[in-house]
Amino acid sequence: MFSLKGKSAIITGGGSGIGKAISVLFAKQGAHVHIIELNADAGLQTVNEIKAEGGSADAYGCDVSNQEAVVSIFKQIGKIDILVNNAGIAHIGRADNTSEADFVKVFDVNVKGAYNCLYAAIPAMKAQGSGVVLNMASIGAVVGLSDRFAYSMSKGAIFAMTMSVAKDYMAEGIRCNSISPARVHTPFVDGFIAKNYAGQEAEIFEKLSKSQPIGRMGKPEEVASLALYLCSEEAGFVTGNDYPLDGGFIKLNN
Repeated sequence: MFSLKGKSAIITGGGSGIGKAISVLFAKQGAHVHIIELNADAGLQTVNEIKAEGGSADAYGCDVSNQEAVVSIFKQIGKIDILVNNAGIAHIGRADNTSEADFVKVFDVNVKGAYNCLYAAIPAMKAQGSGVVLNMASIGAVVGLSDRFAYSMSKGAIFAMTMSVAKDYMAEGIRCNSISPARVHTPFVDGFIAKNYAGQEAEIFEKLSKSQPIGRMGKPEEVASLALYLCSEEAGFVTGNDYPLDGGFIKLNN
């Protein structure tokens, strides 16, 4: 079950965290993985790990907010069976203290970046009469998160784009879903804590972990497992849905 043998999968932000976990798992399941990564060295490192395990992968250094660069790489790749829009950045701030520059930066990467990849991938999927798109949203798309104004805005847009794409291309054999994780333990989380809470790392890590009813953060590999199902043939009847992966945060955090 859940074989991706013979599939060509593009994964943005595959150099670390959730994107890396998805890339490694998809390659293990037989896909040829194409990693689109701003940090070209990180993307190459993931590729090397995949190849060391007998998998097949390539990496491309690219800023997903640059449409011309994205389109060029997607044309180079050619066959696209799966697109995982995972690349994104975070931001701390409220509506009245988020600068215009920061707001635009979050929009350009998280929203325009996903749009650019959809713009480049969908024609290829339409031509072959099939394809799967998986977008990485967030619980911030549907619940209020403190000090996450621009980030939540961007993930709300991802949620809406997911529904739109699922509706528009259903008749052409293209499925589109999204995953909305709560806090997942990635290198970003460790870096954020170290930068903002020096000397309090263990205390803050525990506090953030316990903010989820299940009592811990998610693991990138857990997100990857759900991604594998949604991008596999076994999920052929699934489209136009968002899947919270949140340790009970949305429904049980009261």
